[in-house]
Amino acid sequence: MADEPQPAVPAPGPVPAAGPAEAGRPDAAPARPEAAEPAQPDRVLLHMPVDVRSASLAVIAVLACIFALRWAAAVFIPLMLSLMFTYALAPLVDRLENWHLPRWLGAAIVLLGLAGALGWTGYRLSDSASELLDALPAAAQKLRQVMRTKPTAAPSALDTVQKAATQIEQATQENAARVTTPRGVQRVVIERPGFNVRDYLVSGTLGLVTAVGQLTLIAFLTYFALCSGDTFRRKLVRMAPGWTEKKVTVKVLDDITAQIERYLLVQILTSAIVGLATGVAFWSLGLENAAVWGIVAAVTNLIPYVGSLIVMAASALVAFLQFNGIEMTLAVAGASLLIHTLVGNLLTPWLTSRTSRMNPVAVFVGVIFWGWLWGIWGLLLGVPVMMVIKAVCDRVEDLQPIGELLGD
Repeated sequence: MADEPQPAVPAPGPVPAAGPAEAGRPDAAPARPEAAEPAQPDRVLLHMPVDVRSASLAVIAVLACIFALRWAAAVFIPLMLSLMFTYALAPLVDRLENWHLPRWLGAAIVLLGLAGALGWTGYRLSDSASELLDALPAAAQKLRQVMRTKPTAAPSALDTVQKAATQIEQATQENAARVTTPRGVQRVVIERPGFNVRDYLVSGTLGLVTAVGQLTLIAFLTYFALCSGDTFRRKLVRMAPGWTEKKVTVKVLDDITAQIERYLLVQILTSAIVGLATGVAFWSLGLENAAVWGIVAAVTNLIPYVGSLIVMAASALVAFLQFNGIEMTLAVAGASLLIHTLVGNLLTPWLTSRTSRMNPVAVFVGVIFWGWLWGIWGLLLGVPVMMVIKAVCDRVEDLQPIGELLGD
């Protein structure tokens, strides 16, 4: 007998609530109360003023640039120095070109004249510099004798603390040797090699050869940059995509050129004044080799904040070893500090009043940063580089907050 089809059985599920028509039926299922859903709080959206992703990419790009500048310092430092020399010597070459002299010849005459002036100055001051170098061993020996002289008075608290620290260190070393060295094992003490003059001569010769190579590279880069004139300027303007971008590029280049030329002019003038005043002051006080100290003061004046401290400390040490008295030491150090203070706080701001002033805090932080990045060359190039950065930021709309931060 064939199987008859079975009626479909509905799948078990939630029983629907009885409607109003079925509520009166006796077999109607009672209605179930629906569970109350918890109220969802309203979401608050915060609009960040800076896109986090863009800021992260900017930070990564800045760190990559810093790493590249530190890794390729041997390339960037000669380029920046040649750029500074180009800005400083370009007006002279332009003047010679206006006198119908070929630019390549004018650049050669200016560079050869500068090299000759530096060589003649070094030759004229070579005797004084030799005397100063010859006096250094005697000065070091005198300083050693002064340091070895024991005072007759009672020892101070600092001497007592130093003596206690020395005894504690000796006891610690003896205890460590007793614990770490087992019985029957001979203790080996490794002595450091003595002073070897040949090693220092080799390293000094290599450093001198490297410095001469870098100076030669800077001279050739400066010569080629002076010969090219405004070629790169025209190329940068030509590379701008639109007319508005070309105008901004021209304004940025003009601003950079004006600020760097004025900065270099002010630095050269103030360095000459500092060097002349220092030489005259030290000569009047009776300090030996006053002319050499004037040259040193003029050169170190190019280093912001640090140059004056170097000259003051070194001249005070030499004065103490020469006069063997605290009065003349304070007089020499005070004269150096007074000259740098007057020039740095009065003359330099007055000369740079028409230029774009920068925030002193930003300049100080920038000098520290570039000094950490490139050493002594970073101290020399830190301020011009920051001026270039500020000139670019002032003309680019997205970077104007950085220019406002660097400004005075």
